[in-house]
Amino acid sequence: MMKIINLIEDTKGAGVCVPAHGLSFYIETDAHKLLVDLGPSEETLNNAEKLGIDIAGVDTVVLSHGHYDHSGGIMPFVRRNNTAKIYMQRTAVGDFWSDDGETSGGERYRYIGIDGGIAKLPQVVFVDGDCRIDDELELFTVKHANHPIPSANKTLFVKSGGRLRQDSFDHEHYLAVRDGDRRILVSGCAHKGMLNIMEAFAVRYKTAPDMVISGFHLMKKGEYTEEERREIADMAEKLKEYPTEYVTCHCTGIKAYEIMKGVMGEKLKVVHSGDCILSGDERHL
Repeated sequence: MMKIINLIEDTKGAGVCVPAHGLSFYIETDAHKLLVDLGPSEETLNNAEKLGIDIAGVDTVVLSHGHYDHSGGIMPFVRRNNTAKIYMQRTAVGDFWSDDGETSGGERYRYIGIDGGIAKLPQVVFVDGDCRIDDELELFTVKHANHPIPSANKTLFVKSGGRLRQDSFDHEHYLAVRDGDRRILVSGCAHKGMLNIMEAFAVRYKTAPDMVISGFHLMKKGEYTEEERREIADMAEKLKEYPTEYVTCHCTGIKAYEIMKGVMGEKLKVVHSGDCILSGDERHL
């Protein structure tokens, strides 16, 4: 029986789990107990403990991309579990930075990459592109972008040769989970654009996923312009065309979620910290 539970994200749910800026999901399949991302800190593991999840029983970890808010719990995790394999793109160890704009008394550019110690862990499996783990789990990447990428990516950079350049997010991959005839797509922030990811999935598997669980990286501090609102609504219209249920969280942001919800209706749900998404055939949102 498949089970999917959020361990941490930006908003508080009804239960005991604390929120934090970051993301982590616990997934049980017939053959695996796995984590997709580990949030920003050890608080992810504390939430798992509150939910009665045995971290020592996890056999697989997938790091969706090389940012701190998805990887900060990895070093605390390996102190409790040193046997689970940790899959990440080889490029996820890059030197990643965010442009936070002009701030009073603070640095404009902020390091947002992973802890350097993660790359030295013996249980890390570095992936170059797509990777079939087994019959249930596969990792895939986006090689072609036929649709716009999130405009919020404009503030995200990688440092190379001492210079900052726009991050191409070649360090991002996506998990395809097979549960009998059902296929579920789990992503972190969809920095490559959810429509591009859906197309890549459809090309690879000759079908659409039954469910997508992902942040959409649409969050913005200020108000959206009319053009930005139209872009978000247009993306929602195109996603709605797929025979897919969507669960979003984290970097989508409440304002963008409300725009998309107005277009997609019951096809789009939101998950909060500690929420159970799926247990067997039962949806909980």
